[in-house]
Amino acid sequence: MRITTIGATATAVAVLASPITSTPTPASAPAVPAASVVSKPAKAASVHGEAHISYIESVHDDIRFTIHAEQTPFTRPMPPTAPEGLSTDARGTLKFSHSRGEVTGWAEATVDCLVTSGRTATLTAVVTKSNVEEPGARLGISVQQGGKGEPDRLGFSWGVVNVDPENVDENGQLVRPQAGSCMAPAPFTTVIKGGYKVIHAEITKSPTQPEPAPHHS
Repeated sequence: MRITTIGATATAVAVLASPITSTPTPASAPAVPAASVVSKPAKAASVHGEAHISYIESVHDDIRFTIHAEQTPFTRPMPPTAPEGLSTDARGTLKFSHSRGEVTGWAEATVDCLVTSGRTATLTAVVTKSNVEEPGARLGISVQQGGKGEPDRLGFSWGVVNVDPENVDENGQLVRPQAGSCMAPAPFTTVIKGGYKVIHAEITKSPTQPEPAPHHS
């Protein structure tokens, strides 16, 4: 931001009861299945919420992030390396605004990657509209849902992180490198209003990866 520098699978078991009759069932009658198993789709990793954060470099500024992201494995083909896409492919939206006095920087971006672990998630999104970021820039965001009375936290791939000392412009000013997919720093800011809900799910195995060979003792 330039204002400052501005699977688990759930299974349901349905019991199929035989109709009650007044006469015994003949011995030759085919058996009626006692139960059948119906599998529900595996849950998807996701992050949803809106929050106002406190950032140590801009403690008096109004900084807000809105995130709606859901993992959609193997939906973004990347031939020839990953023709099916990646297990961390995702969809959704990221919006942020950073106000200082009467000046506000903002951006809207499309989520392209999401990975979770417990109450923590990292995601990236590609800018579509902004007055402070270039369209096509990828932004990295981390979210930690608080527990046991702790506040939620958020990190972002600009400001005090993602600096390459060798990467400078013609005036010698540092140029911020673009974040790679799902790359984000630890959540280093604190949510002071609002919050996020993180749903964790294990990543899905790539369909092109071979199954491990059976182990024989």
